Amino acid sequence: MQAIVQTIRDIVAYSPLFGQQIQLLLHPSQNVIENPVYLCDLVASLVQSADTKELQQVMESKNINQRLNLALELVEKEKTVAKLKHDINKDVEKKVQEHHRKYLLHEQLKVIKKELGIEKDEKVTIIDKMEEKMKNLKIPEYAMKVIKEEQQKLQYLEPTSSEFNVTRNYLDWLTNMPWGLVSEENTDLKKAKEALDEGHYGMKDVKQRILEFIAINILKKSVGGKILCFHGPPGVGKTSIAKSIAAALNRQYFRFSVGGMTDVSEIKGHRRTYVGAMPGKMIQCLKKVQTENPLVLIDEIDKIGGAGFHGDPASALLELLDPEQNANFNDHFLDVPIDLTKVLFICTANEVDRIPGALRDRMELIDVSGYLAEEKMQIARKYLIPQARKETSLTEEQLTISEDVLDELIKHYCRESGVRNLQKHIERIFRKAALQIAEVDQSSAASVISVTSENLTKYVGKPKFTSDRMYDITPPGVVMGLAWTAMGGSALYIETVLKRAVDESSDKDGSLETTGNLGDVMKESVRTALTVAKGILSREKPDSKFFEKAHIHIHVPEGATPKDGPSAGVTLVSSLLSLALNKPVRQRMAMTGEISLTGKVLPVGGIREKVIAARRVGATLVFLPSENRRDYDELPDFMRDDIEVRFVTHYDELYKELFE
Repeated sequence: MQAIVQTIRDIVAYSPLFGQQIQLLLHPSQNVIENPVYLCDLVASLVQSADTKELQQVMESKNINQRLNLALELVEKEKTVAKLKHDINKDVEKKVQEHHRKYLLHEQLKVIKKELGIEKDEKVTIIDKMEEKMKNLKIPEYAMKVIKEEQQKLQYLEPTSSEFNVTRNYLDWLTNMPWGLVSEENTDLKKAKEALDEGHYGMKDVKQRILEFIAINILKKSVGGKILCFHGPPGVGKTSIAKSIAAALNRQYFRFSVGGMTDVSEIKGHRRTYVGAMPGKMIQCLKKVQTENPLVLIDEIDKIGGAGFHGDPASALLELLDPEQNANFNDHFLDVPIDLTKVLFICTANEVDRIPGALRDRMELIDVSGYLAEEKMQIARKYLIPQARKETSLTEEQLTISEDVLDELIKHYCRESGVRNLQKHIERIFRKAALQIAEVDQSSAASVISVTSENLTKYVGKPKFTSDRMYDITPPGVVMGLAWTAMGGSALYIETVLKRAVDESSDKDGSLETTGNLGDVMKESVRTALTVAKGILSREKPDSKFFEKAHIHIHVPEGATPKDGPSAGVTLVSSLLSLALNKPVRQRMAMTGEISLTGKVLPVGGIREKVIAARRVGATLVFLPSENRRDYDELPDFMRDDIEVRFVTHYDELYKELFE
């Protein structure tokens, strides 16, 4: 009994509420301490941690000693719970008191510092920092008005409110804009030319245009902007030349890609009312570069996403890239006009036709054509190999690559217009050589590696292209045309055969079947070519009923590759006539040109790429439309030396060359 009484006293010490409950339950005349029955009943009615079953056992137990033991167990359990609660409350109270004490001390410290003039109010400090920033900026009046209004608004807001953070963030962006800050531009043409030549081979048109841009700025004695678009096959250096241009002009460089972009807010920014709102890419650019005249590269503009749920990003670029509008470019977040007239915009694209018309009209298009084998050789020797040596730390004594190896790589592994694939193959050679050298002792003779055309397959595998030509001798009905894609120029064979022998006495008309993954324009070109071929054959051989009765199948090889466009018109006519006359065309000859119903040969695009493709496959004679003479004349002399080009206005001229 004494143990139970002592435990109850301990519980009262931990929980005063327990003592109050005892006073409510006990009558002053009851002597519970001396009466074991009363004591057990009191315990059963007071404990809260026991379950119903345990309480029932106490009430039903007839043996007094057993009953006291059960009551002691219950009260001990209650003591443990009460002690735990007491300790937790004590810890919480201690922490609250500590926080409260610190808060009071901080508040007192703030008041003391404020009274002594040591520290200013948080809002005043923020505004003072902004004012300090703005001293060196030439902020326009309209922007300054907005800044002052927002600063006034900030003074009336509590630092803990969400509106305070939104306003502060907005002011940070406004005061971090490079208002009136212009980086000094390079006016030394010679130095600029050296900077452009240092990193890139060829690209005459691009370099010429940049030098013209510098010359105009020198004469104007002011910093200007421009909107250029470099278009050409992948891997020709469109993106990397932009960095060299920035260095040549001494301008800050900023790049962002719009490939696959579908949200207009990426360009124009979000409204400030949205949570987590931020400005568009152009404002982010100006904040980062801290100058009003950076060079901004907008990459992959032909792959920009179309109009959707979040607006049309291509339409948003119209304002950004319009010289008449970008003096007052309005970002949704800043909501203050920004002058972008000093920015030099350079866009890159693979296919100009995929750029929306209104956007294309605002840019000056500069063609960055593919490279010839000779040009690739120079690029590999002057740029790619030294770069690979630098990355792998292999010296010329450790690894030598012969001229034959580069020639083999260009002809049989890397035929595309750019040099990206060539760079990958050269890097692969260096990586495998580095592994070989690392596996043997550095000082041994085995650590000197020489890569030749004989052991090249050991480093880069088997050649991808084994033959330059599909046909060594073209049979009747097969003619080599020239195609131009985003990847560059290539030879395009047109194969025309008879499905069965021609029976001119048959009552049934002939048929025409086309295969080879042809697009709608090319299918129409086939029908036009058939009409032209019929007209020429009826004139040359009036008695022939070949096209009326023949069942013809036209196929363009490499069926997995989609083909479209009108430039195979003359090739299709030549192929049909070659089959009808049963005469093969001249060997090592290629042609390109659109055909009209009356037989006129119309101009086509990609002349440089097509001439490169013709030289690569070993063609010695190429027929081009007369109206493309100006494009051919612009080609460098070494591209025209070992190939004969004849220009035709009407198909009759081509017919005489081929079949007479």
